[in-house]
Amino acid sequence: MVQFCPADFDASFGALSDATRRGILEQLGRADASISVLAETFRMTLTGMKKHIGVLERAGLVRTEKVGRVRTCKLGRCGLEQEAAWIERHRQLWAARFDQLEIVVEEMKRKEKADEPK
Repeated sequence: MVQFCPADFDASFGALSDATRRGILEQLGRADASISVLAETFRMTLTGMKKHIGVLERAGLVRTEKVGRVRTCKLGRCGLEQEAAWIERHRQLWAARFDQLEIVVEEMKRKEKADEPK
């Protein structure tokens, strides 16, 4: 079953704008981890890691579960499908524009070559 998650592009792209947070997502893609393990892995304080996890949680990319004194982080239920679709639409738009530009440049080169004195 696909979980529907409304896209909040500002939160998602904001969360992804930081290299550490992208690294956290990669790490959690391999296995769930506690905040303390993540902090150790990324050589940062627990407070710093908690802030990164908070940003990822607000974007729906990570969820946490507290059992006793340990807070375990997991990938969120929301994937990046809507964000990826948005990026793909814009990639196609730019690709089409560059294709048109290439046609114009080639046409200008042909005209330039035809106008050269022989």
